[in-house]
Amino acid sequence: MLTGHTLIFGFVLALIVLFVLIIRFKWDAFVSLLVVALGLGLLSGIPAKEIPGIIATGFGNTLAGVGILIGLGILFGQFLASSGAINKIATGMLSVFGVKKSPYAIAMTSITVSIPVFFDAAFIILHKLIQNISLKTKISLSTFVAILSIGLITAHSLIIPTPGPLVVADQTGSDIGVFLLYGLLVSIPGVLVGGVMYGKFIGKRIANNGRLDDYEMSEGNNTIAERKEISTVLSFGILALPIILILSNTFMNLLFRGNPEHFIPTLFSVIGDKNVALLISLVVAMFALKPYIKEDSKTVFAKAFDQSGLVILITGAGGSFGKVVQETGIGDLLIAMMQGLNMPALLLAFLFSQILRASLGSATVALVTTSAIMGPLATDLGVSPVLLGLAICAGGVGLSLPNDSGFWVVSKFGRLSITETIRVWTIGGFLSGVTVLLFVYILSIFQGILPGL
Repeated sequence: MLTGHTLIFGFVLALIVLFVLIIRFKWDAFVSLLVVALGLGLLSGIPAKEIPGIIATGFGNTLAGVGILIGLGILFGQFLASSGAINKIATGMLSVFGVKKSPYAIAMTSITVSIPVFFDAAFIILHKLIQNISLKTKISLSTFVAILSIGLITAHSLIIPTPGPLVVADQTGSDIGVFLLYGLLVSIPGVLVGGVMYGKFIGKRIANNGRLDDYEMSEGNNTIAERKEISTVLSFGILALPIILILSNTFMNLLFRGNPEHFIPTLFSVIGDKNVALLISLVVAMFALKPYIKEDSKTVFAKAFDQSGLVILITGAGGSFGKVVQETGIGDLLIAMMQGLNMPALLLAFLFSQILRASLGSATVALVTTSAIMGPLATDLGVSPVLLGLAICAGGVGLSLPNDSGFWVVSKFGRLSITETIRVWTIGGFLSGVTVLLFVYILSIFQGILPGL
């Protein structure tokens, strides 16, 4: 049995085994997480009879917080994509910024789109757009690939209602609305540094060299012509609806702080609940976007369900692994080590998440696992739950390696070689994550002054 500091060795070994199972033996992350959780539990001092219950509890507790929302979020994003709203949002951004400032338009688009749509889907939906813009502006495609991909993954890792930050907010006990606001705030400099600034730098070193064809957007234009075109106002309005509903709950709680039992804050506590807000938004989208969707609703639902099942299973399994790690007492050992090494809690949270991100190839699994271990320890660590959560999310942004499906999406759809993908995507994401962590530290200076921290 592993006890004391040997537990940390056991945990590191468990991570290595997990890495080998996923990368070397091509096991699915869901199965791998459960196997490693069981193995770590058996090697630790946890009574063997209790381990299956701990795994199930971790799975159930995680999905109790985000399971419904993951399904609703993917459904909502699929309706936006199928109606053409995503492309309309992107072209709307371009019309505001202009072609010369198109990098900033893509940055804003990536942050906006990644809120309801998963990274892989959003990048695939928008990759034709950035190829077309590269043709028009003569700016390297690599620049736009960096901006779009880094913007998407940064927002995906930091801004609610995507699953990762939702789990982090839930595990740290943070207010959803407050976490959303600060997540958005710190993600912007991350995208500007890792996406726009680094994208311009690396784009000058990776030329297009025949990567683009003059007919890049022909397929997309034909698709749009076959259906009624959605308006820009409606596209932005549907996208903003769940965010407005969630924020309304936070706003009303602040406005009626002295009278929380009043009818108005009670009402908004229901419609502003993350699950209810997205459910309302999905129902609105189903009716409002129907005239703009070529397929029938059953087809749209089927596409979304194909995506959501595995995501929910992996998220729950990450919670199971995290729960087992919690029960071993590794969290207390890490606190003791941190105190001995004088390592700041925010830096520890970032490094923990970053190591998992690189080794497991999934930002969501890294955030779920790290928050399951460190989230409940926020009070003991003496830091703001929101800041600790944001540091965890920052660690989930960068260091994407070939074990990450997103790596190959960027490589194939961005028309980059493996080496170029590492230069554009992996390094750019790392820079974004470090920048976000820096701004989390800046926020910590004003802890106690800024609301919610």
